[in-house]
Amino acid sequence: MLIILATIGTICDPTGFLSPSGSLIWLGVWRIILGIGIGGDYPMSASVATDRANLARRGTLLGYIFANQGWGSFVGSLATIIVLLCYKQTMDVDGHTSRVDGVWRILVGLSLIPAFGTLYQRLTLPESTRYTEARKAAQRVQDEESIEELKKKSNADPSVAEKVVSDNNSSSEEGTRTPTEAESAAAASKTRAKELAEAKKGHFKDFFAYFSEWRHLKVLLGTCTCWFLLDIAFYGVNLNQNVVLEQIGFDGSDGSPWNRLFKIGVGNLIVTALGFVPGYYVSILTIEKLGRKWIQIQGFLMAALFLGILAGKFTTLSTPAFIVCFAFLQFFFNFGANMTTYCYPAEVFPTRFRASAHGMSAACGKAGAIISALAFNSLSKSIGTPAVLWIFFACCIAGAACTLLLPEVRGRDPDVIYEQELREHGHAHH
Repeated sequence: MLIILATIGTICDPTGFLSPSGSLIWLGVWRIILGIGIGGDYPMSASVATDRANLARRGTLLGYIFANQGWGSFVGSLATIIVLLCYKQTMDVDGHTSRVDGVWRILVGLSLIPAFGTLYQRLTLPESTRYTEARKAAQRVQDEESIEELKKKSNADPSVAEKVVSDNNSSSEEGTRTPTEAESAAAASKTRAKELAEAKKGHFKDFFAYFSEWRHLKVLLGTCTCWFLLDIAFYGVNLNQNVVLEQIGFDGSDGSPWNRLFKIGVGNLIVTALGFVPGYYVSILTIEKLGRKWIQIQGFLMAALFLGILAGKFTTLSTPAFIVCFAFLQFFFNFGANMTTYCYPAEVFPTRFRASAHGMSAACGKAGAIISALAFNSLSKSIGTPAVLWIFFACCIAGAACTLLLPEVRGRDPDVIYEQELREHGHAHH
C-alpha cells in the first residue's frame, strides 16, 4: 500500500508549478516513502515464500521470486523504447521536447499494475503453518521448562502440586460454571491478552538473546556484509551504466533529444538481456545442486575477474570485447551474489527472526548502494573510472571472504536447529 501511495505521489509531481529544485525535492520525498515500502517488501516476500516452501525446493522458489527483478529491468527497458516511439512524432517531428515529461510519468505509473494486481492477495494472505508452528515450538519448550520448575517446587511444597492439578482440571469444568466462575474466566482471558502483549515484547528480547551468541551473530554479520559489499559493486556499475553505454556507443551523446533518449533505452535493453535474465535462470536451475555458498563465492570471484579486466583494459578494449566482458560481469553478478544474498537470510535464520534479520541484511545492501551512487561520479572525476572499478574488484574479493562466515543452507531447517538449541539451553540452565 505504501508502494502504491508513493508511486502515485511521484507521478503527480507538479513540475509546471514548482521550480526545478522544488520538483526534485517533491520527487525525493516520495521516493523515500517508496523506499520504506520496498524495504518492507524485501523481507516480507522472502519470508512469505520460505514459510511455505518445501525444504528441497526452497532455494528454487526464492530464486524464481528474485529473478523477477531481472524481468522487471528487461520489461522496464522495453517499455521505455515503446513509450518513446509513441512520443517520436510529438518530440522529434513537432519539436515539443518538453513533452518528455509524460514519458517518465507513464513508465513510473506502469509499476502500479502489478502493485494493484497483487494487493488483494497480499492483504488477505493468512499466516503460514510454519510461522504458527515456530511460535508454538518456542512456547512448548518454555512450557516444558516451566513444568520442570513446578515439579521441583512441588517436591519441596505439596500445595503447589495441588494447585497445578486444580488448574489443569478447571479447563474440563467449562460447562458447569457459576457466575463467580464466569467472572474469573473473564479475568483469565484478560490475563491471556496481557500475556500475548508480553510475548510480542518478548520477541525482541528473544531476538537479542539469539544474536548475542557469536555463532548466530557471525551469520548475521556475514549476510549483512556480503549484501553491503555486493551492492557497492552491483549498483556502482548498474546505476552508472552511462559509462558502459558510452563505451559501446549507446550513451546518447549525439543527435536530437529524442534520438539520445532512444539510444540509451536500446543500450539498457542490450545490457539487461545479455546479463541479467540468463544469470538469474542459471542460478534457479543449479541452486539446489551446487548450494548457495558455492554459487556466492564463485559469483563474487568471477565478477572480480571481469571487473579486473574492465579496469585494467578500460581504454584499450574494443567495443565487441567490452560488451562481452560486461555481459559476463552481469551474468556472474546474477549467477552469484545478487541472487544468493537475497536467498541466504531467508534460509539461514529461524522463522521467529527471519524477517527482521532479512530486513537488516537488505538495509545493509541498500546502504552500500547509496554509498556507491553518491561516490561514483565524484570518484570517477578525481581518480578515474578504472580506479573506481578496482575498488569494486576489492569489494567482490572481500565479499567472497565474508561468505566463509556463512554455513551451507541447502536442506537445512533452521527451526529444527533452533528448537534443539532451546532444549539444550534449557537443560544446561536446569
